[in-house]
Amino acid sequence: MRPRWLTLKPVVPPCWKAVSPRWMTDVIRQHHPDAKVSEVRLVEQAEDINRRARFALRYARGTGPDGVFVKTHGPAMRWEHMRSGELFGEARLFASGMPLPIEHPTVYRAVPDYPRVNALLVMEDMTTRGGDFRDATRPMTVDQVADGLRGLARLHRQYWGITPKSHPPLRWLKPWSVDEGWRTGLMHRLPIGLARTHDRLPAAIKDISSHRVIELWSRYLDSLMEGEPTLLHGEACICNSYVMPGDKVGFHDWQLVRRGNWARDTAYFLVSALTIEDRRANERRLLEIYRDALQLPDGQAPSMDEIWRRYRQTHVLGLTNWLARRGKDGVRAPAISEALIDRYAAAFVETDTLGALDDA
Repeated sequence: MRPRWLTLKPVVPPCWKAVSPRWMTDVIRQHHPDAKVSEVRLVEQAEDINRRARFALRYARGTGPDGVFVKTHGPAMRWEHMRSGELFGEARLFASGMPLPIEHPTVYRAVPDYPRVNALLVMEDMTTRGGDFRDATRPMTVDQVADGLRGLARLHRQYWGITPKSHPPLRWLKPWSVDEGWRTGLMHRLPIGLARTHDRLPAAIKDISSHRVIELWSRYLDSLMEGEPTLLHGEACICNSYVMPGDKVGFHDWQLVRRGNWARDTAYFLVSALTIEDRRANERRLLEIYRDALQLPDGQAPSMDEIWRRYRQTHVLGLTNWLARRGKDGVRAPAISEALIDRYAAAFVETDTLGALDDA
């Protein structure tokens, strides 16, 4: 007798040609009940960390989005995502229906496909509304980063003090902790990344061994459940952001959604999104903007001294993550990884991240 899961209809299209007007109509109708899609045209497709494609839509009746972005996990990375805990998180977050008071793409369908170890998201194609997707080669302005920090503050305030009991639909959210899957990957990739970027690293970092970097990274992750936890995007880097007309900043790619300390999002985004010069000149003011935007009652909001300490500590995370990415080919373009390594390395040295970690 065949296992029941083999008889279930797949939720992830086996190929992009299988995305038909009928299938897309069923997806879109969850938000646009009168819509009937008459044409689905593949505009763009890619496969690296994920399988993804853009489709342009035409309608026989009703209205809906001009285009959608479809995302699944490709076979090359599926088990790595499973090991690191990021396979189902984004789909589960949007399937939960919980509000996210921050600019993000509308998701029309989110399905964690447990039997086949995959997930599906069909979401708004932000380029049809003028969304400008950014990476480290195109940093943001200070005003744009301030808007992004205000958005993160709204998200964090909404879920300040989150526990599995306080928000049952999100009880599956994992806390940030040292995962052996991540540690194993770092042990292989970090020495390669350090070797490839040796000539561009500050002297103070060149003297730190890969084992010492992993030790510091582990210490930082262990601290992320100290204080009041909140819902975290988990990878709020400029590479997962976009800018809308009017300089409104949004975030996509919520695969690493977790619960934990606010600094994981806030500090990580601030350093990644600005040039080194703009970060030096504006980091304290931007952190004050974030704190003001939290709008928490007296006694609940972290003090500016605490925010500054946490901010300084977080640079070890950015530096470690992007050195490791530079140590694996095909994950990000070297120019993107190296720009982010430069930014986190400069912040690591200039704000004395080692000292902040020792003070913890």
